[in-house]
Amino acid sequence: MNISHYQNETPKINSSVAFKLGSNILEKWRCSASDKQAILGLTKSSYYRLQNNESATLSNDQLERISYIANIHQALKMVFTNPDNIYGFMAMKNDNPYFNGNSPLSLISTGKFGTLYEVFKRIDAMRNGQW
Repeated sequence: MNISHYQNETPKINSSVAFKLGSNILEKWRCSASDKQAILGLTKSSYYRLQNNESATLSNDQLERISYIANIHQALKMVFTNPDNIYGFMAMKNDNPYFNGNSPLSLISTGKFGTLYEVFKRIDAMRNGQW
């Protein structure tokens, strides 16, 4: 058995499971279907195919977006104990630098990958009291 052969393989990720993870978190954040499509980087048709459990494959970009969403959610769960804050924080107006009175959700709903990353960095920093 050649172990190096297996080390070079990229693990297969089930797009349906990954989509459900991201979609469920976004649902708890009270995102609309169009917000979810923008945040996940999905076309309307791909979104509804995945929503209806039809066959569709997520790109690496889309999987990375879901990873950031899951990590934001985990950071919020570590910072807050109150479910209203865990699930409501993303829609709350935020006056900290970078947000400038906008909610994190309004920023990531633009669909820009860089914005999703910047929001993740700032929320993740809350876990360590760096905000």
